[in-house]
Amino acid sequence: MRRFLLPGTLAVALAWGTASELSAQDVGTASSGAVLQGLDKVTARISTFEAPFDVPVRFGSLVIQARACHKAPPTEPPESTAFIEIDETFETALPRDLFTGWMFASSPAVSALEHPVYDVWVVDCMKASNSASDSSG
Repeated sequence: MRRFLLPGTLAVALAWGTASELSAQDVGTASSGAVLQGLDKVTARISTFEAPFDVPVRFGSLVIQARACHKAPPTEPPESTAFIEIDETFETALPRDLFTGWMFASSPAVSALEHPVYDVWVVDCMKASNSASDSSG
């Protein structure tokens, strides 16, 4: 009897996971980039800026590119995650890769940029603009 119970339980769990993934995608959580905040530790100033997908954005000597951003649907606890690439540029040398990975808005210390002058963290995802979809269709 136990042999038949385990496969049935697995099938239900897989179906539940697939249904929840589909509902999360169907909610309309599309975004066009990430909303970030940066702290300049020298001046103690915090700046909020937007990073559209695949567009380099400068913050001090850092060049930041957002590659993906996902926001939880309204039925789940609020969370925004973004895949970010951060390089540091120098006048006399080649750029240096500082960070590549996912950042989480709800817990920025889990995956953070470690830099002596700057802190950068994810705040939210940018809302996808309807004008791009209107002009293409």
